[in-house]
Amino acid sequence: MLKDVKVDKELMELDKKHFIHPTSSIAQQQANGPSFIFTEGKGIYLTDITGKQVIDGMSSLWNVNIGHGREELAQVAQEQMSKLAFSSCFGTISNEPAIRLASKLASIAPGDLNAVFFTSGGSESNDTAFKLARHYWILKGQPNRQKIISRTQSYHGVAMGATSATGLKPFRDFTNSITPDFYHVDGTSSEALREAIEQEGPETIAAFITEPVQGAGGVNIAPEGYLQEVRKICDEYGILMIVDEVITGFGRTGTMFGVNHYGVVPDMMCFAKGVSSGYAQLGGVLFSEKMFDDLKELSKGTLLHGYTYSGHPTACSVALKNIEIIERENLVENAKLMGEELLKGFKYLQSNHRIVGEVRALGLIGGIEIVKDKLTGASFETPLSPKLAEEAAKRGLIIRTVTFDQDTLVFAPPLVINKAEIERMIDILDETMLAVEKELF
Repeated sequence: MLKDVKVDKELMELDKKHFIHPTSSIAQQQANGPSFIFTEGKGIYLTDITGKQVIDGMSSLWNVNIGHGREELAQVAQEQMSKLAFSSCFGTISNEPAIRLASKLASIAPGDLNAVFFTSGGSESNDTAFKLARHYWILKGQPNRQKIISRTQSYHGVAMGATSATGLKPFRDFTNSITPDFYHVDGTSSEALREAIEQEGPETIAAFITEPVQGAGGVNIAPEGYLQEVRKICDEYGILMIVDEVITGFGRTGTMFGVNHYGVVPDMMCFAKGVSSGYAQLGGVLFSEKMFDDLKELSKGTLLHGYTYSGHPTACSVALKNIEIIERENLVENAKLMGEELLKGFKYLQSNHRIVGEVRALGLIGGIEIVKDKLTGASFETPLSPKLAEEAAKRGLIIRTVTFDQDTLVFAPPLVINKAEIERMIDILDETMLAVEKELF
């Protein structure tokens, strides 16, 4: 693509004037304009308005699992829009794509997670889980069970309930009044959960929520035995266990869902992102057979919770095709195999660069900790990962950073990535680290 300087400048100015970006620095935007204006995507690559092509090392926002530019999804969306683009699902009205997708999700979900409530995305999914968990206990005659416990370093979204559950304190400090009855415990200790339950009183706890891998918290993989022990504790005290699979679902970790690694079945499982690979806005909550049976028996009036786009026909059609592609192309297995290659590359960087501390990956989600001193694990006074991400972008690789009480580069490339593309990612990181280290030391 030839660079059109006039169009480029016009879009930059319009962006600064009219577009408030999510999770971005307004000051940075106003000073420099958008960092990229992307116009096209194909596979693991994105192309911007200047014609520059970069590797999408984050699947955009942990979600473009099947890669960019998949025409099958465009075709199925067009076909569905031509027939029935949208129809409300309120008042028991239904549509075939929503029914088919609910059935498909029940067939691939762990254990007895067999009933689905659809939302538009991850924040709505987690808010739905909190709200319906509390409603469930009201129906069960235990209305005092209203507290929600989550983990430190967790991220569950930015709706009010989701923000309140998020264990990353800066997200909660962003607003001056979070939702009450949310509590946070040490994210590495199951005993911390038990202590919190005992302190608050089990009869006041509605649910505990956890990610199998904490994504925005720095790609923290659940400690050995942690999820199994948490499941036992929730059962012991009669507390609902919610698993947030918004980032980890649909093949990301090398299994269809992150909890599959641990043999754990939650009472509720939240999903979004990879269910449609970002081609349409969709999320939801899967409920256990027991919870759904209780709801069918105890719910007598209208279930007063729902979103305009719950069960959106076009989004559900896209998700069905997306899951079909994941299964047909064995992308879950590819995520497992390429995840091993990614971790191998991380370890190469670790052995060749003085600023690389701990490295980790589970399937195609990974993290590299940046340190000033490998022996002590001491960090730089100012996090270095943003500089590394900026330099990597110049060399053709988009990644993200986490700087909440840490200094970490995080990765989640599309599940279609191959070995040569993984090696190219590592080469770019190698070049980036050499350049930055040269400035530092």
